[in-house]
Amino acid sequence: MIDVSNISFKYSGQKDLVFDNFSLRLEANNIYGLLGKNGTGKSTLLYLISGLLRPGRGRVRFDGVDTSKRRPDVLSEIFIVPEEFDLPMMPLEQYVRINEPFYPRFSREVLENCLKDFELSTDIKLNALSMGQKKKVFMAFALATNTNLLLMDEPTNGLDIPSKSQFRKVIAQNMSEDRTLIISTHQVHDVESLLDHILILSQQRLLLDASVAEITDKYVFEYRPTDDMQDALYAEPSLQGNAVIAPRKTDSQETQLNLELLFNAVNEGRI
Repeated sequence: MIDVSNISFKYSGQKDLVFDNFSLRLEANNIYGLLGKNGTGKSTLLYLISGLLRPGRGRVRFDGVDTSKRRPDVLSEIFIVPEEFDLPMMPLEQYVRINEPFYPRFSREVLENCLKDFELSTDIKLNALSMGQKKKVFMAFALATNTNLLLMDEPTNGLDIPSKSQFRKVIAQNMSEDRTLIISTHQVHDVESLLDHILILSQQRLLLDASVAEITDKYVFEYRPTDDMQDALYAEPSLQGNAVIAPRKTDSQETQLNLELLFNAVNEGRI
């Protein structure tokens, strides 16, 4: 569905490449978590996938079509929610009326249901909202577009604790079989229960590209006392004991993924 082939990219006026001969293939009907330290190119990769940026070399294809060509039929199947954005000074109804024609499967029912889950009404003025409320409205609109590809950059930034729970509910209820979602985030605990596949990005390369099922089939994530660490691949001290990643034995039960622990272990080269 998404094929990133040998791309190179750098911003104008900058010496260093953000990506150099970078490749990635993403399949449909998955929720991808895109993780990485600051400056590793997570946001840039989303913009390249969406066609908002063009690679200097290589190609980014969505369903076989080069996204840099920005064909209307392709753009109507892609929606990106950036980390920072502005909404116009107008009522939501006017905003929807102007923008919904660009998305053939736009659903007002989905929009209304998402807003309801976010405890917002449709009778609102965009310029009268807080930043957190604006983010909820924009994410609700994004889901209502029913595009096959949805990209979200730090979607839970600016949301309070109840709103983060609402976000997970809204995403889970509005994922369809033909939709792919890529979430770039540092707030791993906000999204780890949603994810099907983990991508961990380092400078110009992927440190990890694996499904959650593959990870939890191969490793266990658990808390252990200090005297039970002989097979630990990676460990961090915590109030509950040592948080540990260890190989999963054939007769052991699957454990829940600890995404923060996995991220730290991968970045330190432990797994």
